[in-house]
Formats: sequence, C-alpha cells, structure tokens
Amino acid sequence: MDEEIAIIDKNTRNERIKNFITKNKKSLISFVIVIIIFLVSFFVYDEYKDRKKIEISNQYNSLIIEYSEENKELTKNELVKLIIKKDPTYSPLSLYFIIDNKLISNKEEINLLFDVIIEKISLEKEIRNLIIYKKALYNADTTNENEL
Repeated sequence: MDEEIAIIDKNTRNERIKNFITKNKKSLISFVIVIIIFLVSFFVYDEYKDRKKIEISNQYNSLIIEYSEENKELTKNELVKLIIKKDPTYSPLSLYFIIDNKLISNKEEINLLFDVIIEKISLEKEIRNLIIYKKALYNADTTNENEL
C-alpha cells in the first residue's frame, strides 16, 4: 500500500510540474531569454572593455617608441588625449612621460592634468596618494615657503 501511495504521489507531482510548465510557458521562455540576453550582454561588454584597454595600450606604446625631438608636439598632444581618456594605467604613465621629457613647460597645465588624474579617475587609494605626492614634489621646486 505504501508503494501505491508513493507512485500516486510521484505521478501527482509530475502532473503538477507539467501543468505549471504549460500554464507558464510564455513566462518561462521570457525569463530564459532575458537571462541569455543578460549573459551575452555581460560578455560582450567585457570584451569591449578589454579591446579598449588593448587599444589604449598600443597607442601609448607606439607613442613612446616613436618619440623623438621632431615629433615632440604630436607626442604631447596624443599623450594629453590619453590622459583625458581617464585610463587608470596609461593616464598617469602619459603624464609622467610628459613631465620626464619636458613636453609641457607650463606648470598650470601640468597641475590641471594632475587634477584630472587625481579627481576623475577611479584609482586605488595608495596609487592616488602616490600621484598626489608626485604632484607635490613637482610643485616643490617653485613653491616658496613664505607663500604658504
């Protein structure tokens, strides 16, 4: 008798599942489609970000490799564009290259580029503090203690 009840319970459960699926077929299909679209969108966006990062990397590397006194102005302009793209890796590197090679001599312009990096790029706290420190060192040459 227990076996018969178990079989009836199993059949009832299967019948309930079938009825649920047939009644909610459209909702279930819609739910599955939404999940698939979400997953595809996530992976496409991730691939887009990776390609963008590679593009910025290649642009930075080609600028640095091709740098010479003849194309100083072009290199400066392209590096400033890289800073404005607000990439956490290549924006600071571009600014450091500009400073090291004295591509921009105007301290105010350099300070504005520092501010873009410090304020508008999401960086780790320690990296942000290092950039602030580098800005302070950069400005330490010209700042007079009496001005403070």
